[in-house]
Amino acid sequence: MRILLSNDDGYFSPGLARLAEVLASVAEITVVAPERDRSGASNSLTLDRPLEVKRSANGFLFVNGTPTDCVHLAVTGLLDHLPDMVVSGINLGANMGDDTIYSGTVAAATEGYLLGVPALAVSLASKAGKHFDTAARVTLEMVERLQRVPISGPVLLNLNVPDLAYDELRGIEITRLGKRHKAEPVIKEVNPRKETVYWVGPAGSAQDAGEGTDFYAVAAKRVSVTPLQVDLTHVNQIPLMRDWLKR
Repeated sequence: MRILLSNDDGYFSPGLARLAEVLASVAEITVVAPERDRSGASNSLTLDRPLEVKRSANGFLFVNGTPTDCVHLAVTGLLDHLPDMVVSGINLGANMGDDTIYSGTVAAATEGYLLGVPALAVSLASKAGKHFDTAARVTLEMVERLQRVPISGPVLLNLNVPDLAYDELRGIEITRLGKRHKAEPVIKEVNPRKETVYWVGPAGSAQDAGEGTDFYAVAAKRVSVTPLQVDLTHVNQIPLMRDWLKR
């Protein structure tokens, strides 16, 4: 089995290194990741300049582009063989609810999915980053399960793992995405040149976090696994729009 690993925290991140080490026990691993932190890059592709691919001392390949660039390059020509799976992570911090729209971690997995490769996005649901081992072990178990019991049809799974010791987890739950409140206001500052600058405010707190959501599962110390899709069509509005056009 061949697995392509990527992330949005950069090729030097501890979560990526731990994931590569653990998954190497069941697969041939290739890492193609951004040269720097590209958190929040979403599904952006770099189209205004050529991209460079370099190799780090530990053998990881890194690209001066986005997470989507990394997976796109790898799958469409950089690698000699098509990977059997794309795994993105381990992200430092949760990617739940609305986070998935902005997440470079989810975007890297999504690019694999769009190119026909089963894909997982994996996040450690805490900025403390204490238990990457737990997230790596959960990912290994998920990869082994997918090998043993393949899912028919395209696969794009978003995993959020509580930042706990493995023995403290209370199982795995299949979830839907919750929803956050709107983001906090921008933060206004004056830089040393006396220019006004703005920082994007932090994400809002969870609004839709009831039973069945990713927020609820993680709060209950369970691994959240959410199957994702890319179709943005608002299907229920199609008949309404047809009627609207007739008026």
